[in-house]
Amino acid sequence: MSSGISILVIDDNKIRASIIEEGLRDAGHDKVILVHQMDGLVRQIADINPDVIVIDLENPNRDQLEHMFQVSRTVHRPIAMFVDKADSLSIEAAVDAGVSAYVVDGLKRERVKPILDMAVSRFRAFSKLAQELEDARTELADRKSIDRAKGILMKSKGLSEQEAYELLRRTAMNQSRKIIDVAQSLIIACGLLAD
Repeated sequence: MSSGISILVIDDNKIRASIIEEGLRDAGHDKVILVHQMDGLVRQIADINPDVIVIDLENPNRDQLEHMFQVSRTVHRPIAMFVDKADSLSIEAAVDAGVSAYVVDGLKRERVKPILDMAVSRFRAFSKLAQELEDARTELADRKSIDRAKGILMKSKGLSEQEAYELLRRTAMNQSRKIIDVAQSLIIACGLLAD
């Protein structure tokens, strides 16, 4: 992980925050920002715009955890969360909220960097999988639209499936558009004419 990244450390306990800060600085990270005020946290994060977020919650109660999980869902950044105690429900909620590393009773200066590196790696892997899933969903939706447009052409013009596809493709090429755009336009036009 590059030492030029900015890291936001969120902790209302200044002593514990300094342990994390020292661990990060020892690892060569010089862009470390500390936040001790929990009010307006999402706005503070947006203003600071860090590359990575480290949250330290000593003994979090349910409300504190839920607040941090809401923050996690809002910001799209690698997040490492340190807590002193946890139960399986808290860990599951942290994963669901997008926390990249949830570390129980592991706040030691020398462990901060490896945990942060792991959080960034997991965040990147999860983001890649999420993008691949979104791409697959888009491709499936596009295929359905193209099939629907082919069906409209087959029915209205008496074309075979291959001829309908060729007509869509040719129209897209002639108009310098994507086939999906032509197909969606055809579906919309057909819908307007049917009403």
